[in-house]
Amino acid sequence: MRLSVVFFVLIFATVALAQAPPGAQKPLGKNQIIDLVKAGMDSEELAKTVQERGIDFDLSDDYLEALRKAGAQDVLIKALRALKPRPLTKEQVLQLVVGGVASQRAAVLVKQRGIDFMPDEEYLETMRVAGAEEVLLAALRTAGEAATVELVVETSPNAEVYLDGELKGRANAQGELAVKSKLGAHTLKVSLARKKDFEKRVTLAGGQGAKIEARLEDSGPVPGDVKVNPKDGLKYVWIPSGTFQMGCSPGDSECDGSEKPAHQVRITKGFWIGQTEVTVEAFSRFVNQTGRQMPPPPEFNPGWSTRSTPIVNVSWEDANVYCEWAGGRLPTEAEWEYAARGGSPGARYGPLDDIAWYADNSGQQRLDSARIWREDEKNYGKRLVENSNRTRGVGQKRANGFGLFDMLGNVLEWVRDWYGADYYQNSPPSDPQGPVGGELRVLRGGSCSYYPRGVRVSNRLGYRPDGRNDVIGCRCLWEVVNP
Repeated sequence: MRLSVVFFVLIFATVALAQAPPGAQKPLGKNQIIDLVKAGMDSEELAKTVQERGIDFDLSDDYLEALRKAGAQDVLIKALRALKPRPLTKEQVLQLVVGGVASQRAAVLVKQRGIDFMPDEEYLETMRVAGAEEVLLAALRTAGEAATVELVVETSPNAEVYLDGELKGRANAQGELAVKSKLGAHTLKVSLARKKDFEKRVTLAGGQGAKIEARLEDSGPVPGDVKVNPKDGLKYVWIPSGTFQMGCSPGDSECDGSEKPAHQVRITKGFWIGQTEVTVEAFSRFVNQTGRQMPPPPEFNPGWSTRSTPIVNVSWEDANVYCEWAGGRLPTEAEWEYAARGGSPGARYGPLDDIAWYADNSGQQRLDSARIWREDEKNYGKRLVENSNRTRGVGQKRANGFGLFDMLGNVLEWVRDWYGADYYQNSPPSDPQGPVGGELRVLRGGSCSYYPRGVRVSNRLGYRPDGRNDVIGCRCLWEVVNP
């Protein structure tokens, strides 16, 4: 009993010393201390002064950090922290009551010091059995609601830290953030761009605080990310999974029957797709490594001298083997159209002259190719040849919403599907693969020889798999295990 009373007296005396400065000297203010540090006063001498006179403000972590930056040493920081006694533990409060300290006096101490625990009903009942009166129990409830503890979150630099949905700040350059919070259960969330969110239910109890390691894992690619395929040297763009309206676009009066009915399609997995059509340069790498032959060059690119233009005169098999060599495959028709639209529901993802090389703008002189087709269909091809219409270097026109170039115009692109004119009537709603067989494969996107009607994202063409043409090329979908 005697030891318990002595224990209480010592605690109470410590509180009194911390709160009342000795003699007539006034306590030091926060600006005074930091000014003395900046002026070069020895931290040990200043610590003694602080201990003698006390302070007239509440300490904060931000203030202590400012002192450190000003040059304060640990001896001063420790002296300042010592002026603020630690909160009482549940064992200390119980010992006060068991030691015979009046509930009124114990309640005062609880209010002054605070507590480092949440007093649940079981603990309060224990206090009643020990002899605690309602004044102390009420003080404990109030102190419990106000009790806080420091939670240190260790994570990635600059990550945002949320507690119960409220942003508490960003981790510093070392990946740490100290958060003051009330005791009890909380939801911790840590977020950073291109990382998966870290979420965990944490319970903060009394004592020395808590430390949580919130390790953030890569979230994988995000829409618009670009990677270079080391195999063919081309850039590929990440396309996220999503849903779109496939087939004849709203308001498009030029669709034919094979583009109908328009129907909703879900692409369930994201994929990488070539930012441009496969170029002569990239196909040459494929030929050099596999021993295959280059296709016959078109007249407008003798000897394949222009390397930045799309490869042409490739059959479906040529395109398919190339894409497999590059680590991927040809896109399905649905994947191609989803990527080509770039999030746009329209027949084209921009003004045609801005986004595509087609018959009107791919020659020496601008043509009205639609009029030529109407008035002289028989000589349409001849007129284009006379005007030197040809493919152009990839990536010169404006990209679509996904960052892809030449999805319309320049060259027709092989896709994986067999062609079925009526396939859309029974196409599945998720990841359609096309008919199980057929005689023709699908070409998409129009070309530099097409008049405007054919240069639309929903336009489809069936063509012999072994067919070759000066305006037929390809674009690959790149599948990788770890994107």
